[in-house]
Amino acid sequence: MSSQWTDWFEGLTITLEADGDTLITGPVIDQAALHGLLKKVRDLGLPLVSVVPVQCNEIHPKGSQRRKK
Repeated sequence: MSSQWTDWFEGLTITLEADGDTLITGPVIDQAALHGLLKKVRDLGLPLVSVVPVQCNEIHPKGSQRRKK
């Protein structure tokens, strides 16, 4: 998945990791918005590996840093 999907994922950051996984990061305002994003992942037929909540400026376990927007 490339960064061209950023608009479809409402401005979230899309990063291709070295291991081939795609990391989608950014703020999600509430549970309803999260469910909407998960539905988009499902609708694209993408395998969901994990959902990890992180605080702003926290380092994600895969090494990418989530930036405060």
